Amino acid sequence: MESLRTLYKVGLGPSSSHTFGPKAAAELVKSRYPEADHFTVILYGSLALTGTGHGTGKSIRSVLDNVQIIPDDQNTPVPHPNTMDFIALKEGVELGSMRIMSIGGGAIEVDGETLPKERDVYHEKNFDEILYRCSHDGISIPEYVRECEGDEIFDYLRYIWRAMADCVEAGLEHTGMLPGPLGITRKAKMLSEMHVEGETPDVTQDRVISSYAFAVAEENACEGTVVTAPTCGAAGVIPAVLYYMHHEMGFSEDAIVDALATAGVIGNVIRTNASISGAEAGCQAEIGSACSMASAAVAQVNGFNLHQIEYAAEVAMEHSLGLTCDPVQGLVQIPCIERCAVAAMRAMNCVSIARFLADTRKISFDNVVDTMYRTGKDISPLYRETSEGGLARLYE
Repeated sequence: MESLRTLYKVGLGPSSSHTFGPKAAAELVKSRYPEADHFTVILYGSLALTGTGHGTGKSIRSVLDNVQIIPDDQNTPVPHPNTMDFIALKEGVELGSMRIMSIGGGAIEVDGETLPKERDVYHEKNFDEILYRCSHDGISIPEYVRECEGDEIFDYLRYIWRAMADCVEAGLEHTGMLPGPLGITRKAKMLSEMHVEGETPDVTQDRVISSYAFAVAEENACEGTVVTAPTCGAAGVIPAVLYYMHHEMGFSEDAIVDALATAGVIGNVIRTNASISGAEAGCQAEIGSACSMASAAVAQVNGFNLHQIEYAAEVAMEHSLGLTCDPVQGLVQIPCIERCAVAAMRAMNCVSIARFLADTRKISFDNVVDTMYRTGKDISPLYRETSEGGLARLYE
C-alpha cells in the first residue's frame, strides 16, 4: 500500500474526483504535449453528468489554455465512470490523445499505461495482515505507520491536522449563501453558537460535532481549502470528530496525529481493496469510508486495543452499505453536507459499540470492505454520482 501522503491531500474543493483528478490529468497532458496550441477534452460518465456542478471544467481550464470541453451524451461505455479523453492539437492537426481515469481521492490512471508512483511503503495488503503484524510485534497502529514510513510521516500528518483545524475554524466564521442555484444558507456558525434551554450533554456533543462537520463541508462547497479524508465530498467527517476530541475533550495534538495515522491505515485498506470513488461505488465509498476512518481515529484516541479499533471501523462501514450518491444538480451540497454531519455523529456511536462488544463480533473489517465494493458494483448507475436518480431526480 502507498504512503499516507497520497491519501491525505490539501487542495481546493469541491470534489477530489472531479477537480483534483482532472487537474492532475490536464497537467500530465500538458507536459506530454507542450507544443499543442489547442486541446479537446471529452468527459464521460459521472464527469459528463455532474462535472459542471463539481467544477470539472474550471479545474481543467486552470491548467490548459484554449481548451474545448465536451460532455459525452451518448452513455458511451468506458473503463471507469470518471473517464476523460484528452486530444492535443497544433494548428488543427492532432498530435496525440490520452484516455485518463480519475479513480478517487484525486488519483488518476492512464489507459494502457502504468504511471510512475510512490513505491509501496506498506507490505501488508489488508487489515488482517496488519493486525497480525501489529499483534506479533506488540506495536500499535501508529507505531506500525512509523516503522513503515519513518518519523517524517508524522510531520506530514501534523501539517494535515492543522489544515483540517484551519478549515473547521474558517467554516465556523463564514456566513451567507453557498454558491449555485439551490439557495442554501451556511449553517455551521449558527449551529456552533446555538443555545438550547435544557440541552443535555449528548445533544450538545451532537450539535457541536455537527457544526464542525458543516463548517468543513460548507468550505468545500465554496471551493475552499480542504483535506481529502479520503475525498473532498466526505472531508467534513474526520476533522469534525478530531476537532471535538482535541478542543472539547482535551486530547493532545500528538494524540490527534496518532489518530490520523490510524484513520489513514483504514483508508489505505479501503482504497487498496475496494474504492473511495462515489462514481464507482456510491457514497458508501466516500462517506462510508470517512465514517470508518473517523471511528478508528476516535477509538485510537481513546486508547482502544487493535480489535476494538477494527470493530469500530467495521461497524461504521457495515452500516453505511448501500449508501447512494445522488448529488442534487451535481453540486456537493445536498445531501453531501448534512451527510458529513450524520457520519461524524455515527462514528462516535460506533466507537461506543466497539468499547463494549468487540469480543462478540463476527464480521472482519476486510469482509465488510469487500462487501462494500461488491455492493457498489451492484448499485444502479443512477445512484453512483450521476445525479440521475434519488434526490437529484425528485428535487425541483
